[in-house]
Amino acid sequence: MKIIVTGCRGQLGTEILKQLREGRSEIGPIPEKLLNATVLPVDLPELDISNYRMVDEFIRRNRPDVIINCAAYTNVDGCEVNHDAAFKANALGPRNLAQAAEKTGARLVHVSTDYVFDGDGARTSDDSIIPYTEWDVCAPCSVYGKSKWLGEQYVREVCPRTFVVRTAWLYGYVGGNFVKTIWKNGAQKGELKVVDDQMGNPTNANDLAYHILKLALTDTYGVYHCTGTGVCSWYDFACEIIRLAGVPCRVTPCTTEEYPTPAKRPAYSALDNAMLRCTVGDEMREWKAALAVYVEKLKKAGGPQ
Repeated sequence: MKIIVTGCRGQLGTEILKQLREGRSEIGPIPEKLLNATVLPVDLPELDISNYRMVDEFIRRNRPDVIINCAAYTNVDGCEVNHDAAFKANALGPRNLAQAAEKTGARLVHVSTDYVFDGDGARTSDDSIIPYTEWDVCAPCSVYGKSKWLGEQYVREVCPRTFVVRTAWLYGYVGGNFVKTIWKNGAQKGELKVVDDQMGNPTNANDLAYHILKLALTDTYGVYHCTGTGVCSWYDFACEIIRLAGVPCRVTPCTTEEYPTPAKRPAYSALDNAMLRCTVGDEMREWKAALAVYVEKLKKAGGPQ
């Protein structure tokens, strides 16, 4: 089996490569069929997924069985001012990969986001708010979310052998993320304010990579949610990070209005992993448990870098 991983130097791409190399995740071993896979990791500048000719030539030449697309423009506020860059990376790039996959018969795994939803949450018959499922209507409220939503539509229209995997609040061992930022800022400043009116699911990249590799071997194509189990606010998340890190820092809650950003963030974008439960199985860890393992490993490595 031959697997191409785009965006290989990001926190998710790095985790996928590590699991393919070592044969296991923190949850458990990856599928045995992947242990001898030929893996082609690519990132900028060697492959610009927004360049159709470059993508077409690369995929035709290498003829992979699976393409895992981790490449994206994820700077949410940056997308608000760099519209073209957002749509090139998050919509046109995935479409190019889907076209190449369709020509060569490859499966495509495309990673998307909770930001494709408006942030009001799904509703029950009594108007109670609950996490979004895969069949809920998308209505993104930011340029980032709109570009990712268009990318989802493109890949599903172009290549029927596509998995769209939506995740949220992702953190990994490589690169920057919310966990490392809170840890470092808490240690330096001793006091932080964090919004408590935005709700979602913290997700360990190790868990997400494991489930992507499970899905990649199947024919159960479609849209999947894949996030850590449980819902919390950014404030709750930050408090748990500081507690686990053992940093002497006071964390106080604030509202989104008190912490304005160029891009509108969803107020409630928690996801329900319904399709995972119904197909390959949902083994995503409870968010606090996954975070505890992550923080302990960072401590052993000398803290956040």
